[in-house]
Amino acid sequence: MTIAPVDFASLLCSRLCHDLLSPVGALNNGLELLADETDPDMRARCLELLGESARASANKLKFFRLAFGAAGGFGDAVDAREAKAAIEGLFGGDGRIEINWLVEEATLSKTAIKVLLNIVLIAGDALVRGGRLDIGVEVVGGRTEIAVRSEGPRLVLDPELRTALTGETADDALTPRAAAAWLVHRLAVDSGGAAIVSPADAGFLLFGATLGGA
Repeated sequence: MTIAPVDFASLLCSRLCHDLLSPVGALNNGLELLADETDPDMRARCLELLGESARASANKLKFFRLAFGAAGGFGDAVDAREAKAAIEGLFGGDGRIEINWLVEEATLSKTAIKVLLNIVLIAGDALVRGGRLDIGVEVVGGRTEIAVRSEGPRLVLDPELRTALTGETADDALTPRAAAAWLVHRLAVDSGGAAIVSPADAGFLLFGATLGGA
């Protein structure tokens, strides 16, 4: 599959805007309510909601900066704790999803960070009723092995995400929702590796990626 860089950038921007629309919209609505509210208790509640929306917006931006952006301010290697903090900010705040961090590497390449975060994004979104994410990375002999397991009461992985991860999506069929999955596939293949996902009938979701020389 080939897709023009500008077209893929547009898909990623659409995904980013979609995910930020809810918390930013809540900020706007909260400010409008606060402007008209005179009851002290209601004003306090509005301020609380504004704080929650601001934190959600900031957490999403921090995550997508690493997952989609150039990770400005970092060198070729990124502190793995930055990835952990981004994941916990996006998925660990409300207690619905337990994060089991099994990464011993102190730093990871930018490519590995992007692949890891985008896999976690897909794996976390699949836990529609909450659950657990087991996240592991191992670097051996210049190759990076990434594994993320989703386990919960209800797992949903759209077929378009599965086909994008495995590189089976047609050029004209890629959507903003599947852009992160295609990015994982493309980065893995370009590094000399591959991305995989467990069969649909496995009862759990296991995502993996091998990066050659990453």
